[in-house]
Amino acid sequence: MNEIDRRERAGRVAARESANRLVVMLTLTAMLGVVALLVTGSLARSATQANGTVSLSKTKLGEVLVNSKGFTLYMFSRDKNGKSSCSGSCAKFWPPYLLHGKATAGSGVRASLLGTTRRSNGSMQVTYKKHPLYGFALDKKAGQTNGEGNVAFGGKWHAVSAKGTAVVKAPTPSTTTPTTPTPYPYP
Repeated sequence: MNEIDRRERAGRVAARESANRLVVMLTLTAMLGVVALLVTGSLARSATQANGTVSLSKTKLGEVLVNSKGFTLYMFSRDKNGKSSCSGSCAKFWPPYLLHGKATAGSGVRASLLGTTRRSNGSMQVTYKKHPLYGFALDKKAGQTNGEGNVAFGGKWHAVSAKGTAVVKAPTPSTTTPTTPTPYPYP
């Protein structure tokens, strides 16, 4: 075997090894992607699908509607006629409160105001006084109200009161001290 044949053979072996590494890397990447998708989907479903119980709980905003795990429920100003206007990336940040079965009223909630609406993907979303209800991805613990007053996805988000209206943050009191008027307009 001459030098040229050896070099060609070594080149083919190196090319095969490189192709094998590429196939292994692509397979591992695809498997990791599938696992991540399954885990993310499972977490998203567990965060948004529940038994549909809506209760009232005390927060720093006062009493607001919460889901079965005590997380604040929000309404979106763009929703009209009981239909959700939040889907796609909006629903990732503001997961709709979905259920299987019938919505139930917990303590402090009027059952007559509870209902459901069918989303564009066919799932059922809990409503209160015809407002579709959502969680907020940045509320990490029960009782948090991090979504209150946010403007996102073309509308404003508010926690929901027992009456089915938006809970608005109370303005912070002013810290300025009153001044007494002087008898002359200029010093």
